[in-house]
Amino acid sequence: MKHHLLLLASVLTLSACGGGSSETVSTGLSTSTTSSSTPGTGSTTAVVGTTTTTGTTTTATGTTSTTPSLTGTSSTAGVQCSYSYNALNSSASVKANSTASWACATPRTLTANGIPDHDVGTFPNANNPNTISAQNVSASMTLTPVNTAASTKIGLVGYAFNGVKFDPSTAGTCTVSGNTSSCSLIGNTGSWNIEALGQTSFNFGTDNSNAHVQPDGWYHYHGMPEGFMLKLGKGVAMTLVGYAMDGFPVYARYGYSTASNASSDIKTMASSYRVKTTADAGRPSTTTYPMGAFTQDYEYVANLGDLDECNGRTGATPEFPNGIYHYYITDSFPFIQRCVKGTVSAGATTVPGAPPRP
Repeated sequence: MKHHLLLLASVLTLSACGGGSSETVSTGLSTSTTSSSTPGTGSTTAVVGTTTTTGTTTTATGTTSTTPSLTGTSSTAGVQCSYSYNALNSSASVKANSTASWACATPRTLTANGIPDHDVGTFPNANNPNTISAQNVSASMTLTPVNTAASTKIGLVGYAFNGVKFDPSTAGTCTVSGNTSSCSLIGNTGSWNIEALGQTSFNFGTDNSNAHVQPDGWYHYHGMPEGFMLKLGKGVAMTLVGYAMDGFPVYARYGYSTASNASSDIKTMASSYRVKTTADAGRPSTTTYPMGAFTQDYEYVANLGDLDECNGRTGATPEFPNGIYHYYITDSFPFIQRCVKGTVSAGATTVPGAPPRP
């Protein structure tokens, strides 16, 4: 436990993160198509996307080449359908076997124990008093995902190939009463949703892989899975790290500078979210909690970066050269996407074998 002295009459209670929940988290993200700020009033529902370039494009060397026309990919079958891992993780905070097995019958399935396959930070720690333990991971995603163009908010976004879940939201919230803010990193009882990353007001005890442990022992990623990427060893290249619950692939950090051209330069992908210039009405004090501490502090601006409101775009990838809709984990908000563009089966956001989140 860790206590912070708050300004004004704020009262803050710190404890361990319980993870995100699609049923209870009120994201409050807003959408903007201009440079002005838009108050956050709920989830994004506008149909938006990235700009598709046609004709010619100029590469970094100044030469001109024809932009390929992509035919699209209707199935992910055959891509990472036999990924299997079973080895001891000797990290001091783990000391257990990490197991993960993927298969592509109908649908794509994952069976794993949720133990990471890379070095982790120290758990328990002062800001995350939980111990990593084996879980019962049994997940499935369609092999034929369809981009519906509509976004659906989701808590459990998907899984990395090592069986560790992408779970970017937290159960931390704040409640405001008069000049007093009462905050807790568990419970999901307040109206202001605390971000795990990108802020310094709250400490969730995350490690170098932007992950930590829920009270029931689930190790999970809130952002860039640095340890897993290092293990994959791709370097500065498009790196497929897992699949979202709607069946579309998830890449980390890098993408092609021209979405439809696999011969274009590799670049660090930028999200299209930014911190609002003005805090929403009723927000806890920006003096105590600077902007960026809460999910509601961010707004989506179409075409501000490379990606749409679900941190995705349609384009070529090494595994899908004919083009497919895919997501990116980025170095800035939302880090891991908070919504999906495909169809998610009923119960897909429920973590099998785990008790309800606090």
